[in-house]
Amino acid sequence: MKIEDFFNQKNIIDLSFFNFSNAITACYYARENLEILKVNDNFLSFFPILGNVNNVYFPDVLEQIGLPGKQIEEFVRDINEKGMVLIPEIKISIDGKERIYFLLSTRTKNDSFTYLNGVQGQFVDRTVEFNLRKERQNLLDEKIRDREIIEEKSRQLASLAKRLAKYLSPQIYQSIFKNEDGGEHKHARKNLTIFLSDIVKFTDLADTLEPERLATVINSYLSEMSLIAVECGGTIDKFIGDAVLIFFGDPETEGETEDALKCAEMAIRMLKRVGELNKHWKKLGVIDGLKVRMGIATGFCTVGNFGSDLRLDYTVLGSPVNMAARLQTMAEHNSILIDEYTKDLINDHVSSKYIDEITPKGFARPVQVYRINDFKSAEHRNRRKSLTHVGERVEVSVLDSSNIRAAIEELKHIQEKFERDYADLEDKKKNLTS
Repeated sequence: MKIEDFFNQKNIIDLSFFNFSNAITACYYARENLEILKVNDNFLSFFPILGNVNNVYFPDVLEQIGLPGKQIEEFVRDINEKGMVLIPEIKISIDGKERIYFLLSTRTKNDSFTYLNGVQGQFVDRTVEFNLRKERQNLLDEKIRDREIIEEKSRQLASLAKRLAKYLSPQIYQSIFKNEDGGEHKHARKNLTIFLSDIVKFTDLADTLEPERLATVINSYLSEMSLIAVECGGTIDKFIGDAVLIFFGDPETEGETEDALKCAEMAIRMLKRVGELNKHWKKLGVIDGLKVRMGIATGFCTVGNFGSDLRLDYTVLGSPVNMAARLQTMAEHNSILIDEYTKDLINDHVSSKYIDEITPKGFARPVQVYRINDFKSAEHRNRRKSLTHVGERVEVSVLDSSNIRAAIEELKHIQEKFERDYADLEDKKKNLTS
């Protein structure tokens, strides 16, 4: 006789299931063939659609609560082969609401009471946990999306700032983006050196050249002049067609003398560069090349933002601006005229020639006019930068530095051509000597 024969089978099963009966999870106990013997009250409350499940095949219960057939097959296989099954996520719709359960089942074995050999398991309601995890994931996804949006907006702003920089002088651009008051500069009265230039008979040129060639010529001209202006520290006020207005002494100044010297250096370099580029422009249809006139005047101006609520222009107002315009108009082709105040500031370093004494319209007293020749010392002349190189065998001059990368590519092509030609010459030499 076995020990299990001395005890009531039902009482032993009830006793072994006692802890599960009071569990907060949905527990079940089934025979080895997966026929359900006992479930706790929470099992019925978790799945009210099941009703009485005693003596029911457990896989059928899984099917009834909505488990996919493939998952049920895996459950039966694993409980038979491995003796344990863990299903971390079971989605069940109850009363129109989706709930998430965790199912853990294992085979039991008892040598003393063979009727305790079977399968027991429990469903754990993880709906709250999964909802919290889902909310956390949603928050993470939103954070990632927000970060992507911010990065995209940052890229757009960087691109916008880069494009905007082309419409502003570098000094003005920096002052706007660094100014904490939103870029609303106060107006100021400053001693500035004003530069104004234009192209002689540009209207005739505009009427004769094709639009594309005209754009190429004027864009390369303005690019070269702007590059020199920036290198010399000038603030580019505006382009008025072919005319260029530049001033020195705001927003930064190194003193009125140095400002005037920088302006003179810029004008001399511009004239020299125009001469270098004329060969290039003649190929584009500018038959006689470009000729420019320049005027420079120094004096007190009002500088700041002028305009309306819709559009502002950071510019200068004052008689020196008018004086520079008068000097530019009366200048001969490819010459630079300056007023007497500018001449006094730069006289120690720049040679100039007296031209005339004029009383421009709107001015109360006559003004002496001088034409700039060049810097007196080699030190100042050597400060000029140009994209040229003179070696022992080759002289290189970049005609249009507005697209320096294209110039570099062109030099590479020239190198490749020379290498091919050199190889051909070497081959011919070998043929002649053989």
